[in-house]
Amino acid sequence: MSPVARRPVPAAVLALCLAGASLAATPAPGARAPVAAAAAVAPSGGSERIRDLASVSGVRTNQLIGYGVVVGLDGSGDATNQVQFTGQSVQALLSQFGVTLPPGVTPQMRNVAAVMITAALPAFAQPGQQIDITVSSLGNAKSLRGGTLLLTPLRGADGEIYAMAQGNLVIGGAGAQAGGSKVAINHMLAGRVPGGATVERAVPNAALTSETIQLELNTTDFSTARRVAEAINRRLGDAVADPLDARVVQVRLPAAGNRVGFIAEIENIEVALAPPQAKIIVNARTGSVVMNQAVRLGPCAVAHGSLSVTVSSTPVISQPNAFSSGQTVQAEKTDIRVQQDPGILFNLPAGADLADVVKSLNALGATAQDLIGILQAIKAAGALKAELEII
Repeated sequence: MSPVARRPVPAAVLALCLAGASLAATPAPGARAPVAAAAAVAPSGGSERIRDLASVSGVRTNQLIGYGVVVGLDGSGDATNQVQFTGQSVQALLSQFGVTLPPGVTPQMRNVAAVMITAALPAFAQPGQQIDITVSSLGNAKSLRGGTLLLTPLRGADGEIYAMAQGNLVIGGAGAQAGGSKVAINHMLAGRVPGGATVERAVPNAALTSETIQLELNTTDFSTARRVAEAINRRLGDAVADPLDARVVQVRLPAAGNRVGFIAEIENIEVALAPPQAKIIVNARTGSVVMNQAVRLGPCAVAHGSLSVTVSSTPVISQPNAFSSGQTVQAEKTDIRVQQDPGILFNLPAGADLADVVKSLNALGATAQDLIGILQAIKAAGALKAELEII
């Protein structure tokens, strides 16, 4: 009998909103009404520094990219008969040193690989400073372990050269193969060169030369923009900061004095944040469910059941009689069974904080995939006080 295959079917979910219905018994006349154990307190957003909430407009990193070759590989490079541009790159490189190959001849090498180099150029980086680079295989190399990147220019979006890269690769993986077997640990086709690029040109930045700077918030929120402006005005004086919209706060720079110290003081100001928007993030691919502290759950009832289909296959041999001209035939007998567990109606009380919500959902005993359907049904019934976002 072959192994049994089980194909789960999405659970049936029933959410009944009980809003407005009291779950406690009405006290008798003259009796004392029950007292709540704890008062519901609105969640606090805490406090953070402005440098963690926003960035200065114009102070940003710039992405660099380049194409080069890695040499010194132990037979794990590109197959030049399959990756033509690797051989062309080597020919162009050798021609710079006066080495010319006959026309139509492509060098067959296994210790060279074509790679792409990427790097992030920090703001205010000056010529001579070193930055880290990432090297990734472009052809069909098996590993870049032990390779050396040859001198490669790194260009920006405008096509200009801003850095030169060269150095030995650091690969975090390892592998071996022999006799048709292969073992690999981590990834061997990408690595880093710490400090492998030297900045050759600075990117002009006029962030400190204007009369004002703009603080760009990491998230769009009118409350946060207003509170950032208020915190700056309390520390530095009125009318210094002005929120332009839900994303940008404009700050006037002093006409004289140390502007770097002025911006550093602004970045370290603590801002009391407003309570965050209630939100539940659901990853439908992995079944992950994440919710923040502002999620509220209204009183509701949920019936959760499961439906499973079992398919079993048994081989059947049909053998002909002796001295007959028939042939032995193998067939399969398939048995399909459908099993549905009874759905139990759970009463989910109202949850005033995150711990209560988690406790109520855990009482269902549902899997992560079933919980996604349950949350959607509770949201549709109006008992889930949060935005449900599926990624």
